[in-house]
Amino acid sequence: MTSAVEVEDLVVERGRRRVLQGISCAVAAGSVTGLLGPSGSGKTTLIRAIVGVQVIKSGTVTVLGEPAGGPALRRTVGYVTQAPSVYADLSVRENARYFASLYGLGAADADRAIADVGLAGAAGQLVGNLSGGQRSRASLGCAMIGAPRLLVLDEPTVGQDPVLRADLWAKFHALAAAGTTLLVSSHVMDEAGRCDRLLLIREGRLIGDDSPAAIRAAAGTENLEEAFLRLIRDSEQVAAA
Repeated sequence: MTSAVEVEDLVVERGRRRVLQGISCAVAAGSVTGLLGPSGSGKTTLIRAIVGVQVIKSGTVTVLGEPAGGPALRRTVGYVTQAPSVYADLSVRENARYFASLYGLGAADADRAIADVGLAGAAGQLVGNLSGGQRSRASLGCAMIGAPRLLVLDEPTVGQDPVLRADLWAKFHALAAAGTTLLVSSHVMDEAGRCDRLLLIREGRLIGDDSPAAIRAAAGTENLEEAFLRLIRDSEQVAAA
């Protein structure tokens, strides 16, 4: 399977602190890849580097065959940040139709995206009056309108109830089956098993890069959270040696 994203020896620094410490990884095209790790591990920094909005110290990031952030990627990469990226003073429908117009698409495409994220019933509400979880879904719907080849989602299920989380993951896999590549970050380990492949990051280092089944097998446990903890202990032992 070809790679939609290739990261080679990526180093990012902020002041005197090294946030990413020489990360190399790839995201397979047409897959759902999970970027897992605790808060502050470097997940968002890696995502920002992939979408081309992060200043890097060294290394390379290639997205769909182009340097990350290049002009050719503007219509092919969708990015949903942790903070809602829609206009609070517009309704859900107005936001979706505005973003659809940027891609030369019509109202039907906008309304379909709203329905896909479970907001058809709230389409006429101002985004500023929505709950945090609804705002996140509004952002996701707007990012999906242009049918991006790569969809990068930073903590997309935070604040969602279990039923909506399950619905969103089903949608992610449907998008992947249709050819979209998804990179989904999370610090919730029970979501890891929903991914085709996992990138496990801690303190700016990649400590795991494999399928959930392979990570469980390597750690000798069926529990992914316990597998992650064992990988952390192993990496600490290697660093101390």
